[in-house]
Amino acid sequence: MSHVVFLLLPGVHLLDLAGPAQVFSTAADFGHPYRLGYVAEQELVPSAQGVPLTARTTWPELGPRDLIVVPGWRAPTLRRAPELSPDIRARLRAHHAAGGTLASVCAGAEALGQAGLLDGRRCTTHHQLQEELAARHPRATVVRDVLFTMDDGVVTAAGIASGIDLALHLLALRHGPALAAQVARNMVVYARRNGHEQQAGAMLRHRSHLNDTVHRVQDLIDARFAEPLPLARLAAHAGVSERTLTRLFSRATGGLTPLRYQQTLRLERAEHLISHGRMREAAAREVGFDDARMLRRLRARKPSAPLP
Repeated sequence: MSHVVFLLLPGVHLLDLAGPAQVFSTAADFGHPYRLGYVAEQELVPSAQGVPLTARTTWPELGPRDLIVVPGWRAPTLRRAPELSPDIRARLRAHHAAGGTLASVCAGAEALGQAGLLDGRRCTTHHQLQEELAARHPRATVVRDVLFTMDDGVVTAAGIASGIDLALHLLALRHGPALAAQVARNMVVYARRNGHEQQAGAMLRHRSHLNDTVHRVQDLIDARFAEPLPLARLAAHAGVSERTLTRLFSRATGGLTPLRYQQTLRLERAEHLISHGRMREAAAREVGFDDARMLRRLRARKPSAPLP
């Protein structure tokens, strides 16, 4: 069981809260053990949109697999941001020190800044607040015009709908891209990631289309990308000819064939495994390659840093 605890501050924006909450709630509906909780310094929390929210004033016991999310609040300027109590600041720092992840949406980055968790790290916030966040926390590196950033267990999102992108990305990291795609489709949203770096994975980059036939095939590839998936099997799954599937798939994904899409998913998953300590040969086999040679060849086509 993983807790996702939302720290509610006065004036909280409903979508900053509801977007990530819906993502993890939907993941729980699909069988992943997420338990959502809501804490605040007072039981009744006014929202920016006028809907009063209730929260607990006591915190659950959290471990390294758990997540704390600070949604944003109505903030024309961060100077008017709610001031965190020393106890809340200490809780946020302790969770990070124990290996837990903390995330913010929009102005919620200011709360992480008050706890000292932005110092020496990359972060972002709503574009209207970026300059002020940089001025208030000069030891932080504020990244402009991205959907979200991740740095050493601290995740910050630009605001409003980007909280959904952030939550989908965390699901993809923890459980693979198939679950993130499943949740996104259930929520009827495009699955997106950071629009700045290669953090924008293939599953998410090539899902911004409305062709349901291609989506069905992508669902199958996303769920079983480590298995052999001949074109004939994919075409039969979609109920079209192989030639039609290739044409539709290429048009919807910007030129990819189903095989290239599958290889790209394998490559990105292997890189994630390697970045978390897996040996290259083991990572290659886990994602479906016979050995690391194909992994090296695919990596050579990609303009980025070499694998460790």
